[in-house]
Amino acid sequence: MMYNNCMHRTQILLEDRQYAALKAWAKRIDKSLSEVIRLAVDRLLGAEDREKRPSRLGSICGIGRDPGGLSGREHDRFLYGEPK
Repeated sequence: MMYNNCMHRTQILLEDRQYAALKAWAKRIDKSLSEVIRLAVDRLLGAEDREKRPSRLGSICGIGRDPGGLSGREHDRFLYGEPK
């Protein structure tokens, strides 16, 4: 992951289990503890952004809705016109 030069130093307190899990994850993927914390924060922020975005499928909901509600019952009239 590439970060720009503007990074901020911060200090956080972790529970023993959190620290151990992060250290193990960092070792497993050959990254620093700082890097895995940044990855975790990015994942959290990305998940939050995904929750706010409408789904692609949800965005087409109602696209074929008939405001009068008759097209489902009288589809021939809508497709072929009034009978002669």
